[in-house]
Amino acid sequence: MEQTITRHGISIVAGPLKGARMTQQATTSATASRNSHGRPPGRLTPLLIMAALSVISACQSQEAGPETPIISEEALHEHIRILSSDDFQGRAPGTEGGQNTVAYLTRELEGLLLSPGNQGRYTQTVPMVETTLTQQPRLDIRLDQAAEEKSLEYGQDMMAWSPRQEETVRLEDSDLIFVGYGIVAPEYDWNDYEDMDVTGKTVVMLVNDPGFATGDEALFDGNTMTYYGRWTYKFEEAARQGAEGALLIHEDDAAGYGWSVVSGSWSGPQLYLAQEDDQPTLKMEGWISQGSAESLFNAQGLDLDTMKAASLEPEFAGHSLDGWASIELNNRFQHSESENVIAYLPGEKRPEETIIYTAHWDHLGVDPDDEDVIYNGAVDNASGSAAVLELARAFSEMEQAPDRSIVFLWVTAEEQGLLGSRYYAENPVFPLESTVAGINLDSMNFYGPTRDVTVVGYGNSELDQWLAATAEEQDRHLRPEPHPERGYFFRSDHFNLARKGVPVLYPNPGIDHVEGGEEYGRARQADYQENRYHQPADEYDPDWDLSGLAQDTRLLWRVGYELANSETFPNWAEDNEFRRIRDESRRNADGS
Repeated sequence: MEQTITRHGISIVAGPLKGARMTQQATTSATASRNSHGRPPGRLTPLLIMAALSVISACQSQEAGPETPIISEEALHEHIRILSSDDFQGRAPGTEGGQNTVAYLTRELEGLLLSPGNQGRYTQTVPMVETTLTQQPRLDIRLDQAAEEKSLEYGQDMMAWSPRQEETVRLEDSDLIFVGYGIVAPEYDWNDYEDMDVTGKTVVMLVNDPGFATGDEALFDGNTMTYYGRWTYKFEEAARQGAEGALLIHEDDAAGYGWSVVSGSWSGPQLYLAQEDDQPTLKMEGWISQGSAESLFNAQGLDLDTMKAASLEPEFAGHSLDGWASIELNNRFQHSESENVIAYLPGEKRPEETIIYTAHWDHLGVDPDDEDVIYNGAVDNASGSAAVLELARAFSEMEQAPDRSIVFLWVTAEEQGLLGSRYYAENPVFPLESTVAGINLDSMNFYGPTRDVTVVGYGNSELDQWLAATAEEQDRHLRPEPHPERGYFFRSDHFNLARKGVPVLYPNPGIDHVEGGEEYGRARQADYQENRYHQPADEYDPDWDLSGLAQDTRLLWRVGYELANSETFPNWAEDNEFRRIRDESRRNADGS
């Protein structure tokens, strides 16, 4: 049975048999709209994009382009086997294993008819710095109304750090201001900082966004986390507002994980880009536990739940907590370098316009407490790296290059905070205003072909229609991610392109296995998540059925090829948080 799924005003017909349908009227309109090359003209509506692509894929003429190339399962097996072998020592950035990985990718690219992506080189150097707290700091809070002081203990009550590359960072009696969700979102007519001056102060914020808290689809994006709900955005916005410190109130449901994840993730060494940019930076970033927040509010005669409810209204105004925060953070630094790997196929007609495939090559390295324990990262992400290598080979062997250029980018330090892709986004080799789209491959299918394709961030952009039409050629349909409230869209490398306005696709393996059905597919994914994800057990298995990975790689080849031979620039959905950025960058590119 078919169902029409609508998000952000974009509708896709999805069901057990087909991913995109078109009426006879739409087919006629699309045929009339095609240009002399059999390709859709620029700025098609989503429905016409689906229709035009369906017409093109059905056409057997030479104008429809080449047949989808063969993607070698044997080559995929070999790439994954090598990249996840013990010789690569878990592919940690800045290590011998990381250098071996870059060397392997570079050697493979040298054997293909592709151009080095960075001024004659296949690599882009990414400078990084590792920051380690030399003490367990204590956050002292002085309360005026309660005439008392509270000390929040590191690990138990709070986690705090400084993104500044300074040996000693201090907050001294910094005013505490509750700013609700800490969001400034023009497209939602929302500004938690309106008529407030938080310069030099410490803001206290809720995690996620008002849509999640209410489940109201008319408020932000309902249960689906927007970028404004992501903790990274909240720290960035607080810095833009002039604050010197920011504390997020942790809640398990709203964050999507427990306090142990917060305390574990933010203890020990933290890796940052060493490059200084023009972005403002907080002195202190941190989390406080829900219990600590409730205690802080209660001491001031306030109720956290009542303040949360007030924060759900657009007219919410920040509230002084009549308190001051003090902390000292002492840091030790270690500088290092790693590399992104870049190659490209120049376009025949519009080489300045690019489609970019991304995968992160890194993983977690070796357990520092046990040098014999290697985090090989076969699925995460030797599989995606292997698939992009096969895409690079397939495009390089075409008799005629597409109209637009195709870029292949393997980024470093994804596991350390998306650092390689962030560095590329801040220092793009190919201008982002003329980057048509990004397609990210991370943790691919290892259990055979499926009838569906999972889309993380489903409904965010018009790219879904390109993917749906191409999936239909494989008799497959699209499936939204199962937990959009957890913000997975913001946790892989495509996100750094998105935050610069570039529309991106983040497809994940399907669930409905061709032979075993959904129960089998869910069981395989659950087993990986519970027993192998980010564990030493994520190792290569020669018995893997990589026909599903080959199927997905062919699918993404076709999407990239069709985009490369079109004249349109797909955009984000009308109310998406990245649309405004994209529109501005395209206006700049057009000189308007």
